[in-house]
Amino acid sequence: MSTKFEDLRITELARLDADTLDALQFGVIGFTSDAVVTVYNATESRNAGLSAQRVLGRHFFEEVAPCMNNFMVAQRFDDVDELDEIIPYVLTLRMRPTPVRLRLLKASDYTTRFVLIERRAAN
Repeated sequence: MSTKFEDLRITELARLDADTLDALQFGVIGFTSDAVVTVYNATESRNAGLSAQRVLGRHFFEEVAPCMNNFMVAQRFDDVDELDEIIPYVLTLRMRPTPVRLRLLKASDYTTRFVLIERRAAN
């Protein structure tokens, strides 16, 4: 199993325990089909400055990351049954503009959808 941002498959990601998710070098946010956050790793908590208690159980696109509630991110999850794309993006909410790479993951066999966030320079 690979734990690299580019290589981690949704089948592997969905099986990882909390400690393994927390050890990843990039942010992991998992949410239900109605966008309620169910997975929030320690890396993303540190990078975003938001505790898991503030994020878990909240609507991802309306309460946690409204800057992603657009055609580039949120709409892609609604438009297709299968999704595995990496896109350059700029985070702007509660921070100065921060270039990142987002990996959007969705599979029809899994109830959890994921946004992975790599905060190194976006390509």
